[in-house]
Amino acid sequence: MSFIRYIPMITVMGIIFFLSNQPGDRLDLPDIPDLDKVLHAVAYGVLAFTVLFAVPENKNRKNPWGVSLLVVMFCLLYGISDEFHQSFVPNRMPSVMDVIADTTGAVVVVFIWFQMKKQEIGAEGKSVQ
Repeated sequence: MSFIRYIPMITVMGIIFFLSNQPGDRLDLPDIPDLDKVLHAVAYGVLAFTVLFAVPENKNRKNPWGVSLLVVMFCLLYGISDEFHQSFVPNRMPSVMDVIADTTGAVVVVFIWFQMKKQEIGAEGKSVQ
């Protein structure tokens, strides 16, 4: 597999890390209820999309269930590590709710991808296991 397919994933991971490394008093979000959770879900949805892009197409076709689980677990573990990282950043604290939002974003994107993959494979006369 070409390293180039990993570049979007690594870039998104770097952006998430950079944003998580900002002290809490430097983040100036609008006062919209749960906006931070929506932003977490969007960021990790984008991460899930880039991880799916990094997985070789032949693996996507052979085992979409396994790829789906792998991508969600990857995003979950990165979210947990991100929250741990935030525990060392001034005026930031780890949050289980952020991890839930992260995972939700990843699950939504993976679910949409899986449904599209299922239709694609079904159209070719193969079944999704």
